[in-house]
Amino acid sequence: MSKSSNRSRILGRGFSFPFSFDPATGGVALSSDEENIRENISVLLSTRLGERQMLPDYGCRIHELLFAPQTHATATLAAAYVEEALARWEPRIKAVRVDASTQVNGTLSLRVEYKIVATDRTEVLSQVIGG
Repeated sequence: MSKSSNRSRILGRGFSFPFSFDPATGGVALSSDEENIRENISVLLSTRLGERQMLPDYGCRIHELLFAPQTHATATLAAAYVEEALARWEPRIKAVRVDASTQVNGTLSLRVEYKIVATDRTEVLSQVIGG
C-alpha cells in the first residue's frame, strides 16, 4: 500500500464539498486527508439539527443563535455548541480552541483551531454562519 493511500485510509476520503464533478474523470470529485477533514467540519457547522433526514441529530446548534442578542454570552454559547458538535461528529480531531463572535448583521464568525489526532498536526478553520 502506498504512503498516500495509507494516509487517506487513516485521515479519510469522501465527496468534496461543495459537491462537484471531476472534469478529468467525469466522476464525482473527491477530497482526502486534511482537506477532507476541513470540508467535513465546514459541512457539520453549516448543518442545522434536523436538516439531515436520516441523521436528524447531525449538525450544530449555532443556528439557533443567529438572531440572538449581540453579546459576549451569545458568542460563548456559540463556541460551546461548536465544541459539542465537533466532539460528537468528528472523531478524527480534537478541538483546541473555538472562538466565536457575533456580527451586527446577525451572522456568527467562527475560528476553530483543531488538532488532527492521527498526525498531531494543528489546523485552523474560519467560517461565517448565517447571512
